Parts: sequence; C-alpha cells; structure tokens
Amino acid sequence: MPRYLIERTFPEGLGLPTNAEGAKAASNVIATNAQEGVTWVHSYVTPDRKKTYCIYDGPSPEAIRSVAGRNGLPIDRISEVRVLDPYFLY
Repeated sequence: MPRYLIERTFPEGLGLPTNAEGAKAASNVIATNAQEGVTWVHSYVTPDRKKTYCIYDGPSPEAIRSVAGRNGLPIDRISEVRVLDPYFLY
C-alpha cells in the first residue's frame, strides 16, 4: 500500500482538542477513511497548530482527497513517500 505525506493548513489553527470530544472526532475520521481503504498513521502539528503534516496509507491520492473532503479537512499537497532512516545500513 502506498504511503503519503499530506500537508494541511488551518488558518485559524487545528481545532482538535485532546479530550473525549477530540477522540470522538478522530474516530469519525478513521471510520470515514476506512470506507476507501485509507489509514491515518500519525500526524505532526506545528506549535501554532496552523500546519499539519500527516502520514497516510492509501490506495491513491484520489482516495485520500475523497475522504478528506468528507471529513471536512483541507489538503495543500499530497506527496508519495518512502521510509528512509539513518539505520538502513544496519
């Protein structure tokens, strides 16, 4: 399954609280993603919460765009990526 880096901008800041309400919202995103075989692996958030860099597995960029639209999430850019870590020689 291809892996993608999704860049998003939230001009007013990401509104996902770290409480039960935020957990429910994240669960809804996960359920919607599953409808098209998309998996949210994890995300990085800037300190001001205005940019996120999300790692997703999915069948295609189109599937990721589709579920993002249904989840009400913006997409600035989708880039297919591969893992490269400093231990690749060991």
